[in-house]
Amino acid sequence: MFAIPGKAAVTLTSRAAVQISRLMARDAKAGLRIGVKKGGCAGMEYTMEYADAAGPNDVVVEQDGARVIIAPMAQMFLIGTEIDFQTSLLESGFRFRNPNVTEACGCGESVKFREEGAEAPEEAPQVTLAPSRSGSGCR
Repeated sequence: MFAIPGKAAVTLTSRAAVQISRLMARDAKAGLRIGVKKGGCAGMEYTMEYADAAGPNDVVVEQDGARVIIAPMAQMFLIGTEIDFQTSLLESGFRFRNPNVTEACGCGESVKFREEGAEAPEEAPQVTLAPSRSGSGCR
């Protein structure tokens, strides 16, 4: 729908590709579906869920054995995003580096996207989506 010819809608770091491939193999799923929904103190939240198959309007990104399926309503918000997987002493999760994000909330789980015609920020705020969390961490 919103794809740029010859360019993947999102890119994966090698760590993200390895983790997504592991999850796909462990749970026998076709891929990881990424979307956005209204929520959180900044206005929008990323969503991730297992997918058994891609829908007719989904964009499918395959990289190094990993498959990411982008929901139709999320495509325009995710173009140019790099997805990483990071592990620290306290948590692990997918980190989105999205050039379309202008703000992220203090807890780091919700974002505000750039409005049409507005300039992109010099450095996009990063959002970490930890698989163990459910719902918004915003209070």
